[in-house]
Amino acid sequence: MPAAPNEPVLLRRNDGAVAILTLNRPHAMNALSGELIDALQTEFDKLAKDRSIRCVIVEAKGRAFSTGHDLREVNSRHDYAFHHDLLTRCSAMMLSINRLPQPVIAKVQAIATAAGCQLVAACDLAVASSAATFATSGINNGLFCGTPSVPVGRNVGAKRALDMLFTGQFVDAATALRDGLVSRVTAPEKLDEETLALARHIAAQPPEQIATGKAMFHRHMEMDLAQAYAYATEFMAGAIQSEDARAGIDAFASKKPKPEWKGR
Repeated sequence: MPAAPNEPVLLRRNDGAVAILTLNRPHAMNALSGELIDALQTEFDKLAKDRSIRCVIVEAKGRAFSTGHDLREVNSRHDYAFHHDLLTRCSAMMLSINRLPQPVIAKVQAIATAAGCQLVAACDLAVASSAATFATSGINNGLFCGTPSVPVGRNVGAKRALDMLFTGQFVDAATALRDGLVSRVTAPEKLDEETLALARHIAAQPPEQIATGKAMFHRHMEMDLAQAYAYATEFMAGAIQSEDARAGIDAFASKKPKPEWKGR
């Protein structure tokens, strides 16, 4: 389904050091069309180079966060090359979230299914309304959610992920929090306020430590335990030498006010 006339499929606004990206296909339940995937990729590429932005929120307009790939677009062609290209672009966009120096928070106000659930899982953090629901529901349409299974499985573990993938059944926000698909749940009327407060809090932290720490975390999660400890030890020993860390540790030890962070 195309975007509404004269409406961009993705909106961006900045709140100080926080960038807010808004999925803007409410008439199509914010389905991830090729156009929307490409728009997200463009913004992530810009953000990767933007030293003024220290945290990113991904939100959506309307009664869905995202229902996944636009099945009308998927059904418009029946050749492998078209579908492979669409999915490759989507996977690259999801990986861009992982590789951004800034933490990315999904703000989930409502339903998130299939690749929409994948987008939530791909973000570093997710704040969900208590009214939000989640599913990897492709199986209900005859299609196993292969690409969504990648970040969802890494969020919730094999058995919970396969339960979602095999059944296509919805889980509520409380279950998503319990299983690790989201990091916080709040009342619907507090979702905007609490998500922005979290983003502002992160944006006020030492940016170089946040950026390098995020990269370190995602890398060590792919290692075995001994490798992870060795890698994290090297990281911390180096991080302690940074100007921000030295100033912060000295302020704590000397009971001084928190210093101004130098940035990245």
